[in-house]
Amino acid sequence: MPLECKPVYLIAGGRRSRQRRGPDPLIREALLLAGIKSPTVAYVGAASGDNALFRIMISRQLAKAGAGAVRLAPLCGARADPAKAARIIEGSRIVFISGGDVEQGMRILESTGMDGFLRDQHREGKLFFGVSAGSIMLAKKWVRWNDTDEGSGPEPFPCLGIAQVYCDTHDEEDNWEELRALARLLPAGSEAYGIPSGAALVAYSDGDPGAAGGEVCRFKRTGRAVIQVQSLLP
Repeated sequence: MPLECKPVYLIAGGRRSRQRRGPDPLIREALLLAGIKSPTVAYVGAASGDNALFRIMISRQLAKAGAGAVRLAPLCGARADPAKAARIIEGSRIVFISGGDVEQGMRILESTGMDGFLRDQHREGKLFFGVSAGSIMLAKKWVRWNDTDEGSGPEPFPCLGIAQVYCDTHDEEDNWEELRALARLLPAGSEAYGIPSGAALVAYSDGDPGAAGGEVCRFKRTGRAVIQVQSLLP
């Protein structure tokens, strides 16, 4: 019988998060949802090509915030082993999706069949959270620019949809340009969320999302325009 789906923490990461000296409070909140001390974490690093230095840095942050063993689910390069990755994910209490490049990460998940597997794990009650590009991958869609002879323009592509939201992370200095481009391609009435550095969007399976750690910007597609509306507050 499927377990109750826990909230999904979509953490921005970014400069303010890197400047913290102590445990990241948002990562700690996400880990506490496991309900046990030192939960094991499966690290999905597809967006960063399973970069070892990046993984070590993030694993230290996870451990500092209260994680137990952090194990790589290998999906990239010569050591890619989707069967082993699936066993590690199944045997871990939490799945963490790392930052990097959203399109690259989704391409790897799709080519290895891990996208459907991760969705199934979530439906069965597995706890997920992400940082930066990993947060966007957990959401419904992202946007890329398609350069052709006819011109160039943004086009949406699907992400995991484990969190039923549209979002971007730590792009406040560019006034959420890419998120606005995505929002213009969504159906009228759709909302999209800009998660500034140091904040998180908390996505629930049975209700509207909330903010943690700071204000989360909120955009709405109305008619042909995208307007910024009242932000979500913690």
